[in-house]
Amino acid sequence: MDLFSGTISKLQHSLDYSTAKNNAISNNISNVDTPGYKSQNVVFKDTLENTMATIDAKRTNDRHLSFNQSFSSPYRYVTNHSTTYNHNGNNVDVDKEMAELAKNQIYYNGLIDRINGKFGSLQTVIRGGN
Repeated sequence: MDLFSGTISKLQHSLDYSTAKNNAISNNISNVDTPGYKSQNVVFKDTLENTMATIDAKRTNDRHLSFNQSFSSPYRYVTNHSTTYNHNGNNVDVDKEMAELAKNQIYYNGLIDRINGKFGSLQTVIRGGN
């Protein structure tokens, strides 16, 4: 039996993505002065679109999307080799990274609030509505 129709699982995967993104941003910020360091990013949408193109799922109607959650990770790390901001070959823009960190933190906190709400609903049901 899958509680909440898989919502908890989807929220968990979203938290995993947000944690991976936070790790990449933190790594970029910590290497802002490292000569030759190239910034990394975690991408999700490109990987999802590429994965959906290669996955075949059983469809009961021609209008259904073919989708299967059997892939290992819906995101991947990408290194940006195309730019250089500093004279030492480093391409970390600390202002951009700090903005991405703040955006990711808001996303993460929203996910935590949502998962807490789901567990609160479960707790209410277990207590019988009290």
